[in-house]
Amino acid sequence: MPKKIEFHFKKPEDSPGYLLGQLTMLWQRKQKRVLDPLDLTHTQFILLCALAWLSRENDQVTQVDIANQGNADRMMVSKVLRTLEEKKFITRHEHPTDTRAKTIRLTAEGEKVLQKAIVSVENVDLEFFNKLGTGLKTFNSTMAALIAQNDQEA
Repeated sequence: MPKKIEFHFKKPEDSPGYLLGQLTMLWQRKQKRVLDPLDLTHTQFILLCALAWLSRENDQVTQVDIANQGNADRMMVSKVLRTLEEKKFITRHEHPTDTRAKTIRLTAEGEKVLQKAIVSVENVDLEFFNKLGTGLKTFNSTMAALIAQNDQEA
């Protein structure tokens, strides 16, 4: 007979990790519903947003910049950027000073798709998190604090 497994939490709903996992899966499903018609995955959307954000300040955004902004694995970013290039949402050009790097830019089509995606995703977020009401700001700052705390350990 298997040994009785001990849990710190009395029931799943007492575990913040369990709840976060459940919430994340529900949220991702809703995001997928609005991104699929635009031929974007959530990861592609996040990286396009990172590129657009960084491009406001710098016209020589690199893959490393995007990975750092999106808190993402560099190899994964490389693969996703190749896919976005195939979809004609971005272009990659030789970097003027770093021979190992490429500058990444949104295409006109990429800008158009990203703008539609941003509107859709933000609407989903507002609907999904509306239960928080005025607590949304606190929720966001708590999540940011958790990211900062745990990013140091990564």
